[in-house]
Amino acid sequence: MEQQRVTIKTIESGTVADAYLALLADRGIDYLFANAGTDFAPIIEAYAKAQAHGTKVPKPVTVPHENVAIAMAQGYYLQTGRPQAVMVHVNVGTANALCGLINGWRGNIPVLFTSGRTPYSEEGGLPGGRSGEIHWPQEMRDQRAMAREFVKWDYELPNGQVLESAVDRALNIAMTEPRGPVYMTLPRETLAAPIENFRYASPSRHRTPSPAFPDSNAIDEAADLLAGAEFPLIITRSAGRVESDVAKLAALAERFAIPVFERKHHFMCMPANSPMHLGHNPESYFDVADVIVVLESDVPWVPKHKAPRPDCKIIHIRMDPIFANYPLRGFPCDLAITGIIGATLPALTEALAAREKQALLRIDSRRKRLAEAREKLNARVSANLEKVKNGSPIHPGWINHCINRVKGDDGIIVKEALTPSEHLNFTKPGTFYSLGQGGALGWGLGTALGMKAAAPDKLVICAVGDGSYMFGNPIPAHYVGKAEKLPTLTIIYNNEMWNAVRRNTRDVYPDGYAARSNREPLTYFEPGTHYEKAIEALDGYGEKVEDAAALPAALDRALERVSGGQQALLNVVCGTG
Repeated sequence: MEQQRVTIKTIESGTVADAYLALLADRGIDYLFANAGTDFAPIIEAYAKAQAHGTKVPKPVTVPHENVAIAMAQGYYLQTGRPQAVMVHVNVGTANALCGLINGWRGNIPVLFTSGRTPYSEEGGLPGGRSGEIHWPQEMRDQRAMAREFVKWDYELPNGQVLESAVDRALNIAMTEPRGPVYMTLPRETLAAPIENFRYASPSRHRTPSPAFPDSNAIDEAADLLAGAEFPLIITRSAGRVESDVAKLAALAERFAIPVFERKHHFMCMPANSPMHLGHNPESYFDVADVIVVLESDVPWVPKHKAPRPDCKIIHIRMDPIFANYPLRGFPCDLAITGIIGATLPALTEALAAREKQALLRIDSRRKRLAEAREKLNARVSANLEKVKNGSPIHPGWINHCINRVKGDDGIIVKEALTPSEHLNFTKPGTFYSLGQGGALGWGLGTALGMKAAAPDKLVICAVGDGSYMFGNPIPAHYVGKAEKLPTLTIIYNNEMWNAVRRNTRDVYPDGYAARSNREPLTYFEPGTHYEKAIEALDGYGEKVEDAAALPAALDRALERVSGGQQALLNVVCGTG
C-alpha cells in the first residue's frame, strides 16, 4: 500500500477548541452529534469562527437527546467504517448517554464519546472559568467513573499541548480490535485556552494496530475436527459485522456442506438464498451435531432450554473468543481461536481443502440431507405465512412479509422489534441490523438516522416495537430527521405490551398467578396510543394500520412520502405472534 505523504499543518492562533475541531476533521470525523450545555461555549464559538473563515470541521448536528446522538454515531459507523464524535453536557449528559454506551461496548462499535467537564476555576482569570450557579453543584469527583465500565479508555484533556496525542490515542484504541467506544472529558477552561502555532501531522502518524491473525496450529486442529465430523454446524450472531466476511463464511459453508444458523443475529451474516442457510434455530439439530463452531456469538444457546450433547466438540472463533469482559460466561469450549474472522475463515477454508478428499463422502451425504432440510424449512415458512396473513390482530410475521416485499435487495432494515425475523430475507451484507447488544432499548430510531446520513440514497426502514419506540426518544429523533433532511420509514409493531417481559415472567412462573391472570402487571400498555401523531408534530407522514389487508397499500403510501423527502411512520396494531 502506498504510504501517504505526511505534512505538518499549523494553526497560527486561536483556542484549543479551534484546534480540536480542525484535528477531528483531519482524522476523518465527519459529524459531531451534540447535545449542548454551558460547557460548550468554546466549541460553539469555534464553530462560528470556522463557518466565518471556511475552515473544515465536522458537521455539527443538534440532537435533543443524548442516546439518539450515540445511536446516530453508531449507525454512521456501521455504514462507513469510520467512527464519529459525540459530545454531551457534563455529568447529566453522560448519564443520559449511558444506555447507548452500554450497547456500543457490548457490540464492539467504536464511538469517540466526549463530554464537557464542569469548569473548575472559581476565582476568575482563566478563560472559561465558572460563571454560573450550576457550575458548583454539577461538579463530580470522578465524572469519568460513570462510564468507565462501558468504554475501552477514558481521559481528561488537560491542555492543548497533548491534544494531538490524546485524540489520536482515543481513535486508535476505539478502532483496535475488539473495537468499542472511548470517553474523553473536555474542561471548559482547556477548550477556551489560547494557542499559538499549534502544529499537527496530517495524516496522523499514530497508526491503529493491525488485528491479530489466527494461530496456524489452532486452525489445523479445527480443520481436523470439522473434516472428521458427521454433522458439524456453525452458529453466529455477528459474523456480518464486517460486510466482506459474509462471502467468506458462505464460501466455507457451501464448499464443505456445513449449515449456518443465524441465532438472534445482530447483522446479516449469511445470504438467505444460500443452500447452507438453515434458519435461526440451531437447537433443533443439537441431538445430531458432533462439532459446533461458535462464530462471533456471545450466547450461542441458552443452557436452560437446550444444550448440545455432552460429546459434541465446541470451537469458538472471534477476536476475543472467550468474551473476556463478560463477568461470567461458561459455555463449553474445546478449542478457542483468536483472530478476526476475515482472516480466520479463509485460513480454515484452506486447511479444510487439504482434508477435503478424505471427508468427501461425509460432505456429499450431508449436502443431500441439508437440501431436504431446507425444502422442509421453506415449506414450513410458507405454510406459516398462509396461516397468519389474514390474522386479526395483525401477525408480526405478516408485517415482516410486507416489509420484505418492498425493501428491495439494497434497502436497510434496522430491527428493534423483538419478534422473530421469519419472512424477512436478506441476500446482501449490510442490509439488516438488530443491535442493542447490551440490552438497552431505544437504539433503533437514532441508528436508522445515522445510517441514512451515511447512505442518503438508500431506503432505511426502522422496524421497532412500541416499547422500544418510546425508549428511542421519538420526538428528538423525528426532530433530527426533519432538521437534517433524513427521510426514514418507521414501522411500529404495536402489540400494546412489553412482550419480552411478559414472556420471561411466564418462563420463570409458567403456572403462576401472573400467567393465570392473562394480563401480567407491569407488562401491558393502555390501548389507543396514537404514535402516528408524534411524527406529524415534526411535519412527517403518519398512519395507523389495524387491518392486515390494508398494510401493503399503507406501506406503498408511506414509501412514496419517503421517496419525496418526507419522513414517515406506520403505527401497525398487531398481536404478539
